[in-house]
Amino acid sequence: MYKFKGREYPCCTSLTMGIIGGKWKTVILFYLSEGKLRYNELRKEMPTVTERTLSLQLKTLENDGIIKRKVYTSKPPLKVEYSLTDFGKTLIPLVNSLADWGNLVVEKYS
Repeated sequence: MYKFKGREYPCCTSLTMGIIGGKWKTVILFYLSEGKLRYNELRKEMPTVTERTLSLQLKTLENDGIIKRKVYTSKPPLKVEYSLTDFGKTLIPLVNSLADWGNLVVEKYS
């Protein structure tokens, strides 16, 4: 049994999928792998995601220590920026491999 953040997983792959699984988490990680983005910039990259879903996925990734949220309050309007943590950066090779496989599928099997 594998444990992470108070949750138990039967194997290491289920732990990985528990952290990055779902429709939007890997998409968020893909865009953040290129650098910091504000909330609205993420929304523009993912026009079909609802605001509620994006907010929930960002909160989950933040709680798991994958991304960090920085709030700038020096002057209005409030500015919120998201970026990968050092822990989150360890997922970049995995996310890039998933993207490469997706490109292969489109090129050779579509």
